[in-house]
Amino acid sequence: MQQEWLVKRFEQERQHLYGVAYRMLGSTSEAEDAVQDAWLRLSRSETDEIDNVGAWLTTVVARVSLNMLRSRKTRGELPLDLGPIEDRLPEPTVVLDDGTTQDPAERAVLADSVSLALLVVLDQLSPDERLAFVLHDLFAVPFDEIATMLDRSSDSTRQLASRARRRVRGRTSPADVSAQREVVDAFFAAAQDGDLDRLIGALHPDVVLRADLGSGITTYRGAAKVAGNAVMYAHADRVTHSALVNGAAGVAITFHGKLFSVMAFTVVDGRITEIEAYAAPAQVAKLAASLGLESAHA
Repeated sequence: MQQEWLVKRFEQERQHLYGVAYRMLGSTSEAEDAVQDAWLRLSRSETDEIDNVGAWLTTVVARVSLNMLRSRKTRGELPLDLGPIEDRLPEPTVVLDDGTTQDPAERAVLADSVSLALLVVLDQLSPDERLAFVLHDLFAVPFDEIATMLDRSSDSTRQLASRARRRVRGRTSPADVSAQREVVDAFFAAAQDGDLDRLIGALHPDVVLRADLGSGITTYRGAAKVAGNAVMYAHADRVTHSALVNGAAGVAITFHGKLFSVMAFTVVDGRITEIEAYAAPAQVAKLAASLGLESAHA
């Protein structure tokens, strides 16, 4: 009975723990490892001595993630699913968006906390800054608890978070997912119609498209080039499904019911400025599994 209760209690916290680990590490595989590590530690602990299981697990995941980040920085290594930030697309989290899974407030929180821009900025913080910012600003963990994890004073921890916050605010902005969705939907409607003028109208003149097809990143620059590429890949059998990709408006594209690719968009002032296309077979297979779909590349 105790073990059953423990499993059920852990599953109640799993999504939260994964969220902490993913924002700390920017890697789904490492985040999953950190969550699994937390479960192993919980299963071997005297749970009668744990006052708050959720808080205890959050602390464990945060410490494990911090150690991974410090090791990564010290050795200059990255997990297998990541590469240098300039040579890779930040690994996406994808949620199919049927418009009913979250209320507007929840959607705004998700957009702010896992946006593509935020993940890129977090990669540039020190491990201690990243922990202080993620735990306090995104998950409301008190500074006193974070200070204990970092073996610092509360004032020093506040300064870490403040420094990280200034860097984040300078590089990211709140997202309006509904407004983004209108622009993204217009982009795909124009692509299906083969209407280059409408496509170019949805794109910033200096738009950048980065596509990972499995053999490295291919980059297209400029509205005309990106629009032409969109028309070339538009196909009646490729169906676009609204999705939240790293908290912003994106799409999951299926081909005969199987996941073909995922696309993330950055929209500024009503125009698309950046597009990330994830079509590498290994990554699509992983994303398909997380969405309960089959991969078209299998």
